[in-house]
Formats: sequence, structure tokens, C-alpha cells
Amino acid sequence: MSGRTTAQPKETALPEGDVSQMSFEDALAELDRIVQGLEGGKQKLEDAITAYERGARLKSHCEAKLAEAEQRVQAIVARADGALSVRSAE
Repeated sequence: MSGRTTAQPKETALPEGDVSQMSFEDALAELDRIVQGLEGGKQKLEDAITAYERGARLKSHCEAKLAEAEQRVQAIVARADGALSVRSAE
């Protein structure tokens, strides 16, 4: 054993896991961290590419969550008398 370690520094390690199971807020926070890391320009090329790919998946996930939320909000409609009602989003 040479005593060398192959562990990546903490700032370049990206969380693993299925993006589709993340909340909007968690996905957005991780996406923000990835953007900051990429803007810093201190990552190795391969790490930056991996981060960019995950960021693209996170962006798509956030967009889908926002579209879902928009549909839910649009399902709430105001009636003529000012009362709110809920209609099916389908």
C-alpha cells in the first residue's frame, strides 16, 4: 500500500441518486451548487462534464415540477361570485 488516496475532494463530489425522487427545492439547491462549482472553474474536465450532465437532469426535473405545480394552480378557478372552486386538471 502506497498510502495514496484516490478519494475526490469534497467540493467536486456530486450527490448520487435518482433525480426524479428529489423535491423541487432540493433539486434546485443542488443545481445551484453545481452551477457555482462550474462557474468557479476549478474542477477537472471530467468532473465538470459529469456535473453538467447531472445539472441538465436536475434542470429538466425542476421544469417538470414547475409545470406540475402550474397545472395544479390552474385547476383552482374563481367563480363569478368570487368563490374559489377546484376543477379537474385532466
